[in-house]
Amino acid sequence: MTSPPCRAGGCALSRTPGGPRLDEGARRTATRALEVHERSSPMKKLAVLVALALCAACASSRNLDESVTDISADAQLKAVLLADRSHDYGDVDLTMFEGRLMLTGTMKSEEGRRKLIENAWKADGVDQVIDEIFVGDGTSLGQGLEDGRIDAALRARLIADDDVKSGRFKASVSNGVVYLLGVARTEAELQAAIEIARSISGVDKVVSHALVKPL
Repeated sequence: MTSPPCRAGGCALSRTPGGPRLDEGARRTATRALEVHERSSPMKKLAVLVALALCAACASSRNLDESVTDISADAQLKAVLLADRSHDYGDVDLTMFEGRLMLTGTMKSEEGRRKLIENAWKADGVDQVIDEIFVGDGTSLGQGLEDGRIDAALRARLIADDDVKSGRFKASVSNGVVYLLGVARTEAELQAAIEIARSISGVDKVVSHALVKPL
Protein backbone atom coordinates (compact mmCIF):
# COMPACT_ATOMS: atom_id res chain seq x y z
CA MET A 1 0.00 0.00 0.00
CA THR A 2 1.46 3.36 -0.97
CA SER A 3 0.95 6.66 0.77
CA PRO A 4 -1.82 8.83 -0.70
CA PRO A 5 -0.85 12.09 -2.38
CA CYS A 6 -1.27 15.25 -0.33
CA ARG A 7 -3.89 17.73 -1.43
CA ALA A 8 -4.24 20.15 1.50
CA GLY A 9 -2.74 23.13 -0.29
CA GLY A 10 0.32 21.10 -1.28
CA CYS A 11 2.24 18.94 1.19
CA ALA A 12 5.93 19.84 1.03
CA LEU A 13 8.57 17.37 2.17
CA SER A 14 12.04 18.08 3.50
CA ARG A 15 14.66 15.36 3.69
CA THR A 16 16.31 14.86 7.07
CA PRO A 17 18.57 12.12 8.49
CA GLY A 18 15.49 10.72 10.23
CA GLY A 19 13.48 10.59 7.02
CA PRO A 20 10.83 12.80 5.37
CA ARG A 21 8.85 15.23 7.45
CA LEU A 22 6.50 18.16 6.95
CA ASP A 23 8.39 21.41 6.42
CA GLU A 24 7.28 24.68 8.01
CA GLY A 25 5.34 25.75 4.93
CA ALA A 26 3.22 22.61 5.01
CA ARG A 27 2.69 22.95 8.74
CA ARG A 28 1.46 26.53 8.25
CA THR A 29 -0.86 25.28 5.50
CA ALA A 30 -2.31 22.73 7.90
CA THR A 31 -2.78 25.39 10.56
CA ARG A 32 -4.55 27.74 8.15
CA ALA A 33 -6.79 24.92 6.97
CA LEU A 34 -7.77 24.17 10.55
CA GLU A 35 -8.71 27.83 11.01
CA VAL A 36 -10.92 27.59 7.92
CA HIS A 37 -12.38 24.37 9.33
CA GLU A 38 -13.53 26.12 12.50
CA ARG A 39 -15.49 28.71 10.48
CA SER A 40 -16.99 26.35 7.91
CA SER A 41 -20.23 24.47 7.43
CA PRO A 42 -20.38 20.81 8.62
CA MET A 43 -19.82 19.40 5.10
CA LYS A 44 -16.94 21.77 4.38
CA LYS A 45 -15.43 20.96 7.77
CA LEU A 46 -15.40 17.28 6.89
CA ALA A 47 -13.79 18.00 3.51
CA VAL A 48 -11.04 20.06 5.13
CA LEU A 49 -10.35 17.38 7.73
CA VAL A 50 -10.17 14.60 5.15
CA ALA A 51 -7.76 16.63 3.01
CA LEU A 52 -5.53 17.27 6.01
CA ALA A 53 -5.67 13.63 7.01
CA LEU A 54 -4.21 12.67 3.65
CA CYS A 55 -1.11 14.66 4.55
CA ALA A 56 -0.46 12.49 7.62
CA ALA A 57 1.44 10.07 5.41
CA CYS A 58 3.83 12.88 4.51
CA ALA A 59 4.88 13.33 8.13
CA SER A 60 6.35 9.87 8.67
CA SER A 61 9.95 9.79 9.89
CA ARG A 62 10.22 6.06 10.42
CA ASN A 63 12.85 3.83 8.91
CA LEU A 64 11.78 2.67 5.44
CA ASP A 65 12.42 -0.99 6.28
CA GLU A 66 10.14 -0.74 9.32
CA SER A 67 7.40 0.86 7.26
CA VAL A 68 7.64 -1.82 4.57
CA THR A 69 7.52 -4.57 7.20
CA ASP A 70 4.41 -3.03 8.76
CA ILE A 71 2.70 -2.74 5.37
CA SER A 72 3.56 -6.34 4.52
CA ALA A 73 2.24 -7.66 7.85
CA ASP A 74 -0.95 -5.62 7.46
CA ALA A 75 -1.52 -6.99 3.96
CA GLN A 76 -0.86 -10.57 5.07
CA LEU A 77 -3.32 -10.35 7.94
CA LYS A 78 -6.01 -8.78 5.78
CA ALA A 79 -5.59 -11.65 3.31
CA VAL A 80 -5.94 -14.19 6.14
CA LEU A 81 -9.08 -12.51 7.46
CA LEU A 82 -10.57 -12.30 3.98
CA ALA A 83 -10.03 -16.03 3.51
CA ASP A 84 -11.61 -16.87 6.87
CA ARG A 85 -15.36 -17.03 6.16
CA SER A 86 -16.27 -18.35 9.60
CA HIS A 87 -16.40 -14.88 11.19
CA ASP A 88 -17.27 -11.33 10.17
CA TYR A 89 -14.25 -9.05 10.57
CA GLY A 90 -15.88 -6.05 8.89
CA ASP A 91 -15.99 -3.96 12.07
CA VAL A 92 -12.33 -4.52 12.99
CA ASP A 93 -9.50 -2.02 12.49
CA LEU A 94 -5.85 -3.12 12.19
CA THR A 95 -3.17 -0.60 13.20
CA MET A 96 0.52 -1.50 12.76
CA PHE A 97 3.54 0.41 14.02
CA GLU A 98 7.06 -1.03 14.16
CA GLY A 99 5.88 -4.61 14.58
CA ARG A 100 3.19 -3.83 17.14
CA LEU A 101 -0.30 -4.68 15.92
CA MET A 102 -3.28 -3.05 17.61
CA LEU A 103 -6.73 -4.58 17.10
CA THR A 104 -9.72 -2.31 17.67
CA GLY A 105 -13.40 -2.45 16.85
CA THR A 106 -16.11 -5.02 17.49
CA MET A 107 -16.54 -8.77 17.08
CA LYS A 108 -19.95 -10.36 17.51
CA SER A 109 -18.67 -13.27 19.62
CA GLU A 110 -15.87 -14.19 21.99
CA GLU A 111 -14.98 -17.07 19.68
CA GLY A 112 -14.56 -14.58 16.85
CA ARG A 113 -12.33 -12.37 18.98
CA ARG A 114 -10.08 -15.31 19.86
CA LYS A 115 -9.90 -16.34 16.20
CA LEU A 116 -8.95 -12.80 15.22
CA ILE A 117 -6.08 -12.77 17.71
CA GLU A 118 -4.96 -16.20 16.52
CA ASN A 119 -4.94 -14.96 12.93
CA ALA A 120 -3.08 -11.80 13.95
CA TRP A 121 -0.06 -13.82 15.04
CA LYS A 122 0.12 -15.49 11.61
CA ALA A 123 1.39 -12.36 9.89
CA ASP A 124 5.16 -12.09 9.46
CA GLY A 125 6.63 -9.12 11.27
CA VAL A 126 4.10 -9.03 14.10
CA ASP A 127 6.03 -8.89 17.39
CA GLN A 128 3.15 -7.89 19.66
CA VAL A 129 -0.65 -8.04 19.44
CA ILE A 130 -2.60 -5.45 21.41
CA ASP A 131 -6.19 -6.55 21.93
CA GLU A 132 -8.73 -3.73 22.24
CA ILE A 133 -11.61 -5.66 20.66
CA PHE A 134 -15.09 -5.22 22.13
CA VAL A 135 -17.45 -8.19 21.93
CA GLY A 136 -21.01 -7.15 21.12
CA ASP A 137 -23.17 -5.52 18.48
CA GLY A 138 -21.43 -3.85 15.57
CA THR A 139 -20.90 -0.11 15.27
CA SER A 140 -23.92 1.77 13.94
CA LEU A 141 -23.67 3.79 10.73
CA GLY A 142 -24.06 7.05 12.63
CA GLN A 143 -21.34 6.16 15.13
CA GLY A 144 -19.09 5.00 12.32
CA LEU A 145 -19.40 8.39 10.63
CA GLU A 146 -18.72 10.13 13.95
CA ASP A 147 -15.63 7.97 14.52
CA GLY A 148 -14.42 8.90 11.04
CA ARG A 149 -14.86 12.60 11.79
CA ILE A 150 -12.91 12.25 15.04
CA ASP A 151 -10.14 10.33 13.28
CA ALA A 152 -9.80 12.97 10.55
CA ALA A 153 -9.79 15.81 13.11
CA LEU A 154 -7.12 14.08 15.18
CA ARG A 155 -4.83 13.51 12.19
CA ALA A 156 -5.20 17.13 11.13
CA ARG A 157 -4.46 18.53 14.58
CA LEU A 158 -1.43 16.31 15.07
CA ILE A 159 -0.02 17.61 11.77
CA ALA A 160 -0.63 21.23 12.75
CA ASP A 161 0.82 20.97 16.27
CA ASP A 162 4.45 22.08 16.66
CA ASP A 163 5.02 19.93 19.75
CA VAL A 164 4.14 16.62 18.09
CA LYS A 165 5.77 14.78 15.21
CA SER A 166 2.61 13.32 13.70
CA GLY A 167 4.36 10.59 11.70
CA ARG A 168 5.37 8.91 14.95
CA PHE A 169 1.76 8.23 15.90
CA LYS A 170 -1.11 6.21 14.52
CA ALA A 171 -4.64 6.20 15.85
CA SER A 172 -7.83 4.20 15.64
CA VAL A 173 -11.24 5.46 16.75
CA SER A 174 -13.98 3.06 17.82
CA ASN A 175 -17.28 4.11 19.43
CA GLY A 176 -15.88 7.46 20.53
CA VAL A 177 -12.71 5.99 22.05
CA VAL A 178 -9.34 7.04 20.59
CA TYR A 179 -6.59 4.41 20.68
CA LEU A 180 -3.06 5.73 20.12
CA LEU A 181 -0.11 3.70 18.88
CA GLY A 182 3.40 4.82 18.03
CA VAL A 183 6.65 6.06 19.54
CA ALA A 184 7.07 9.49 21.12
CA ARG A 185 10.48 11.10 21.48
CA THR A 186 9.67 12.36 24.98
CA GLU A 187 7.02 11.93 27.64
CA ALA A 188 5.98 15.53 26.96
CA GLU A 189 5.38 14.75 23.29
CA LEU A 190 3.25 11.74 24.21
CA GLN A 191 1.19 13.77 26.67
CA ALA A 192 0.73 16.48 24.03
CA ALA A 193 -0.64 13.90 21.58
CA ILE A 194 -3.00 12.53 24.23
CA GLU A 195 -4.26 16.02 25.10
CA ILE A 196 -4.87 16.79 21.43
CA ALA A 197 -7.01 13.66 21.18
CA ARG A 198 -8.91 14.56 24.35
CA SER A 199 -9.65 18.04 23.05
CA ILE A 200 -11.66 16.82 20.05
CA SER A 201 -15.42 16.99 20.44
CA GLY A 202 -17.10 13.60 20.63
CA VAL A 203 -14.12 11.81 22.20
CA ASP A 204 -15.22 9.88 25.28
CA LYS A 205 -11.87 8.37 26.21
CA VAL A 206 -8.24 8.16 25.07
CA VAL A 207 -6.30 4.90 25.45
CA SER A 208 -2.57 5.15 24.73
CA HIS A 209 -0.39 2.22 23.70
CA ALA A 210 2.33 4.56 22.44
CA LEU A 211 5.86 4.15 23.78
CA VAL A 212 8.47 6.73 24.70
CA LYS A 213 11.87 6.22 23.05
CA PRO A 214 14.29 9.16 23.19
CA LEU A 215 16.24 9.67 19.97
